[in-house]
Amino acid sequence: MMEVGDTKCMCIPMIDMQKLEDNNDGEQQQQQYKKLREASEEWGCFRIMNHKISLTLMSEMKKVVRELLDLPIDIKKRNTEVIPNSGYVAPTEFSRFFEGLGIYDFGSPHSVDVFCSQLDIPPHQREIILMYTQAIHDLAIDLGRMLAKSVGLASDLFKGWSCHLRINKYNFTPQTVGSTALRMHTDSGFLTILQDDDNVSGLEFVDKSGAFVSIDPWPGTLLVNLGDIAKVWSNGRFCNVKHRVQCKEASIRVSIASFFLGPKEAEVEAPPELVDSEHPRQFVPFTYEDYRKLRLSINLHAGEALQFVRSHS
Repeated sequence: MMEVGDTKCMCIPMIDMQKLEDNNDGEQQQQQYKKLREASEEWGCFRIMNHKISLTLMSEMKKVVRELLDLPIDIKKRNTEVIPNSGYVAPTEFSRFFEGLGIYDFGSPHSVDVFCSQLDIPPHQREIILMYTQAIHDLAIDLGRMLAKSVGLASDLFKGWSCHLRINKYNFTPQTVGSTALRMHTDSGFLTILQDDDNVSGLEFVDKSGAFVSIDPWPGTLLVNLGDIAKVWSNGRFCNVKHRVQCKEASIRVSIASFFLGPKEAEVEAPPELVDSEHPRQFVPFTYEDYRKLRLSINLHAGEALQFVRSHS
């Protein structure tokens, strides 16, 4: 079992998306790609600034999210699952102050329309949700290309991949301060883009020393963290960061998480360019769906399931 020390307060790496664009100065761009790779390897998480999602759209989407999470529970229950935990998640005995709604395959306008129809969402809010999901999907495609380029590859990651958007609400009270709202885990997929709460903190990442690092709000930026599939695809180079949510104040905390999981049908494996005598293949090929089911079946959620797909060659 991993031992963790006191929570630290420090800034995780900040990546400037504008400096990663192809029309920028070569040396400046090269330095930013080096910073992106180091953040992926050492932290498994980073913030992005100067992205293409407007502050207005982010603010409008957060307002819509709060209104949706305040709907009567009988309406929220209409948000049914496509895969486990992809629909409405109600508070439980073990997580009394957490609930969420989800849109599976949010890259498809049809999936967004189904979600909106389930909850009887009015046209204005539908338009905001559609604009936001399209913008996040486009941003992820850009990030996938940039992550591949950071390790010397030309690849359009995430095109045609499974994706899942989840809106989360934590109903923190004075009685819950100091407790864990979401247990320590890694994300099962490749990458998560998080629009965090602008005012209420609670998210903590685990650094290389095993200590929890408190991630304070930074309005206008987006948080990116890498999951188990990123570790497999990079042949062990990228870090699948462990993280949790703590209740630090008696307030409502709202976040929007966009998960980019894995190919819908193709197997996940490290590209041959990332495999050589110094870096032998660490994991056998597998589909994301099989891996997701494996994590659920063995009830291991902090990256331990990767030991069952390790290569023995």
